[in-house]
Order: sequence, then C-alpha cells, then structure tokens
Amino acid sequence: MNGYRYILDADVFMCAARSYYAFDLAPRFWQSLIAHAQDGRVMSIDRVQTEIQRGKDELASWTKERFASAFMPTDDPQVIDGYRELMEWVQSQDQFFAAAKAEFASKADGWLVAYATAKGYVVVTQEVLNADVKRKVPIPNLCEAFNVPCINTFSMLRNLGVRFG
Repeated sequence: MNGYRYILDADVFMCAARSYYAFDLAPRFWQSLIAHAQDGRVMSIDRVQTEIQRGKDELASWTKERFASAFMPTDDPQVIDGYRELMEWVQSQDQFFAAAKAEFASKADGWLVAYATAKGYVVVTQEVLNADVKRKVPIPNLCEAFNVPCINTFSMLRNLGVRFG
C-alpha cells in the first residue's frame, strides 16, 4: 500500500454504480471507499457531487448519506488559480473543437485536476489518454499536460490494497 491520496472523477462512481460494482452486487467496494475516505486517502470535490446529485438515484442518495464528508470544496484560492491556468491551457489548444472547450468549462473535470494539482492528489478516472481527440477534453490529457498522476479505478483499488472476497 502506498501513501498516495486519490481524488475521484464522477465517472468512477457512476460507472461502478451502474455496472460492475452495483450496490447490490459489490457492497464491499462502497464500504472500501467510505473507509479510505475516513482515513483521508480517497475523496472527491463538491462539483463532482453536484454532477452525481443530478441523477436522483441510489448513487445520489449514497453520496449524500454516506460519502458527503469526502467531497471537498473547490473555493480554495490555490485551486481557483490552478483552474484558471487549466482553462487558459485548454482555450489555447487548437486540437479541441470550440464545443469541446465549452463543454469542458461547464463540467467538474477542470476543477478536479486543479484540486489534484494544488493538493498533490492522484486523479482517478475511467477516461483514457487520447492525443488525437477533438470532441472532448479528456482528464488524462490535462493530467499529462500538467504532470498530474492519473490512474483508473482498478489501479487505485490495487494501490490501496483493497480485496473483495
């Protein structure tokens, strides 16, 4: 087990809840998130919680009732400065279509990477690096540009020593 701290993208929660770690199939996954959040190793941000809450489903209820304290506020001046820098970088990239830049500005993704940059977290997302993408600004692309570690859910679970069974 390493000493890293992990910040989770909305898709980590949503993909898990709606497929491979559904609440009724893998309760230990959700218990492990709570346990690692309590020890300060796993968390997310307020803007991710807002995205999840739009779902008004079991996941939205779980985040509100069981995981609420693990969503950190993004109003820290260091995070805001980091977000501004990320937005400037995204806007300067000819690679991305204008619609992709606009969508990016309306989502939590930039805030997530800004928080990770400011606080020294590893970003956890199910998105993958795509150097040729034009229609979206992927989190791993941002992480690579800003030298922020980025891994998927399964790598995080392995790193944390989580075992189901």
